[in-house]
Amino acid sequence: MKTNSLYNYQLNQTDTYMMSTLFVIGNLIMPQICHFFGTGHVWLPIYFFTLIGAYKYGMAVGLLTAIFSPLINHLMFGIPPLAVLPSIFCKSVVLAVVAGLIAEKTNKVTLLTLLATVLAYQVVGTLGEFALFQHNFYAAIIDFRIGIPGMLLQVFGGYLLLKYVLNK
Repeated sequence: MKTNSLYNYQLNQTDTYMMSTLFVIGNLIMPQICHFFGTGHVWLPIYFFTLIGAYKYGMAVGLLTAIFSPLINHLMFGIPPLAVLPSIFCKSVVLAVVAGLIAEKTNKVTLLTLLATVLAYQVVGTLGEFALFQHNFYAAIIDFRIGIPGMLLQVFGGYLLLKYVLNK
């Protein structure tokens, strides 16, 4: 049994896969809504439930969500496009690891811990994108150029969801 000290949940293997499946479904629906309105790149929807899953239920849930969300989205809808799938995987996996570690180490949900989580995965992910896109700085900083609303949604929306909705 895995214990996540943040909320003292004990997830067995079945629970881990079940929670991951729910968060992957969230990461399938949210991008479709955002892309329907043409704002997918602005809101960074593929990362939202990865953050929630990893922060609330631990790194295993986060990593499963991080890997399967972009893959299934690509296979079902062609979004993200194949060319950017490696950078999405990079950021998603970093997000799952960072969120899981910060939640475990701090054992609390605050705006500051979520801001640290989002900034950490974005900075490390940007470095990964810089390497993946053949050292193209302009391409690597795309989330910092147009994704600030999505990062704010992750911090403030994630805080509300984690603190008030999922804690009941």
